[in-house]
Amino acid sequence: MKSMATMVAAAVFGIAALAPAARAADEPYPNRPVKLIVPYTPGTGIDILARTLGQKLSEEWKVPVVVENRPGASGAIGTEAVAKSAPDGYTILMQASTIVIDPSMHKKSSYDPVKDFEPVAPLAIGNMGLVVNPSVKAETVKELVALAKASPGRLTYASPGSGTPHHLAMELFKARTGIDVLHVPYKGTGGAVQDLLGGQVNMMFLPIHVALSQVQAGKLRLLAAGGTRRAAVTPNVPSLAEASGVEDIDVDIWYAMYAPAGTPAPIVAKLNADVDALLRSNEVAVALRKQGLTPTGGTPAELADLTRKDFARWAKVITGAHITAD
Repeated sequence: MKSMATMVAAAVFGIAALAPAARAADEPYPNRPVKLIVPYTPGTGIDILARTLGQKLSEEWKVPVVVENRPGASGAIGTEAVAKSAPDGYTILMQASTIVIDPSMHKKSSYDPVKDFEPVAPLAIGNMGLVVNPSVKAETVKELVALAKASPGRLTYASPGSGTPHHLAMELFKARTGIDVLHVPYKGTGGAVQDLLGGQVNMMFLPIHVALSQVQAGKLRLLAAGGTRRAAVTPNVPSLAEASGVEDIDVDIWYAMYAPAGTPAPIVAKLNADVDALLRSNEVAVALRKQGLTPTGGTPAELADLTRKDFARWAKVITGAHITAD
């Protein structure tokens, strides 16, 4: 039998061991540096969002907010790292709608977009535009559809690679309009755009902020901008839904913030409130719109619903078009 002294010592040790955790729970959040993980290279839409919001959050919280780029495997490397991080609010994922695409592309995906994360906030929309080389004899989307139907398999489209939002946007467009155009995948956006400009391929879906300078220079023709709604930067250009007459054709990229599953609700609520307030501020909204991003904001519940619905929606597109990873 243990002596009374031993039992008392054990009890005291246990209380002492619990003290740091109790103090941590009582401390205001955040009280040390926060990492925003961007699973893509610098300069992408979500990287711009992370750096814009990160700077403002750091000023407000009085702690460093560090943006860390962890690119690779179409965003899976950085995304998995956050999924496996401690759910304490100090490692946060900044992701694009690719988060709901990758698991359907890779059957052995290392994460589940619904189960492995706590939705924090929708952040912004990056509008996609349907552009063609000026040599293509189509001034409107309906003319392009008619041209494609007249010569099935003759027209070509570029993408930065299989399973990218650009690729899936065109496959959704094909499925909704019943056209047959040939996919030419590239290893990145640069080569795809170069060959589109040169006329080696006929068309492509591109983020508006990427396409606009070439459109304004007359090197590309913009047939539609935005999926179901017109893009703010091109208000006189019809959305894809308007131009095609097809309502269910949302091809735009969305961006969002997630925390690891199990992150305490009060932390998620604070993150959401602070980020949402920034997105609604005129200064941040103007800065993002200059980069071709439309701030949205919203609740964790709205992001959870969007994540579930788009996970199912893009899975159908991927399965129906027999798309596999490169």
